[in-house]
Amino acid sequence: MSEKLFDVVALGELLIDFTQNGRSEQGNLLFEANPGGAPANVLAMLRKLGKRCAFIGKVGSDGFGDMLAETLEEAGIDARGLKRDESIHTTLAVVHTFPNGDRDFSFYRNPGADIMLSEADLDMELLENCRVFHFGTLSLTDEPCISATKKAYEAAKAAGALISFDPNLRPPLWKSEADSRAAIEWGLSRCDFLKIADNELLFMTGETDFDKGAAILRERFPNIRLLNVTAGADGSYSYYEDKRVFMPACKLGGVIETTGAGDTFCASVINFVLEHGMDGLTEAELEEMLLFANTAAYLVTTKKGAIRSMPEKEQVLKIIGR
Repeated sequence: MSEKLFDVVALGELLIDFTQNGRSEQGNLLFEANPGGAPANVLAMLRKLGKRCAFIGKVGSDGFGDMLAETLEEAGIDARGLKRDESIHTTLAVVHTFPNGDRDFSFYRNPGADIMLSEADLDMELLENCRVFHFGTLSLTDEPCISATKKAYEAAKAAGALISFDPNLRPPLWKSEADSRAAIEWGLSRCDFLKIADNELLFMTGETDFDKGAAILRERFPNIRLLNVTAGADGSYSYYEDKRVFMPACKLGGVIETTGAGDTFCASVINFVLEHGMDGLTEAELEEMLLFANTAAYLVTTKKGAIRSMPEKEQVLKIIGR
């Protein structure tokens, strides 16, 4: 890949995740305001790995928007592509955590500032100067952000960027199941490498068998050169050319909540592609990729939130014995 100003540019939602954090003296639930949003989470982890990153998205001209802009700066993420909406508030999500650390989301986004990103808001210089362009489907739920996402993809692809895609399915944000499936198909048909969760694989293929589900996607979307499936606490799978690799999850205890785990995994894979390319990967290299990604994803589950909870590279390497 040729030299570019940024390693990764990501487009999409930047929001506040309100996560449960105990109870007050009166017995009321307390919620902590954690900066989040899948594309921004991915960039935060990539910064921990020393990569040059920029974000494209929109927040409100409100206190939460100020907080998120400061968070990007604190994380070392270039924020010239972050726009502010004067009339629509920053998007919010309430994260309900279950005893096993899994979670459910309730969104305050009807509308939210993130979906107000328009084609005119795009910083084309960013899109033309990145090695990897990353996006999900939350920017494909509503206009004008749908058009902005598609224009951004076209600009990055034309400039030679590799395309990374994570469906990040959130059913409550879609008008219909058909709309969400169509948006995921659009992303699948355009990415070079993919991170997809087990529930999303089931949603798109009807298969609970990961090998069969991956085979269906690879046949329908031959553009996907590297396909990775995350299976939560079980581990992850990688499919590349004729290779199939499985890596068990890191299970050292202390899981608080799983917010950001998939994004941390995704960032680790993007980092691997940046450092190794996508040609001639061996099974040993794919195992190394999954081992690092699984371990990093585990570490983020031992803290609340995502952007400010990403692990240091040295922490990951210490656990895997490097």
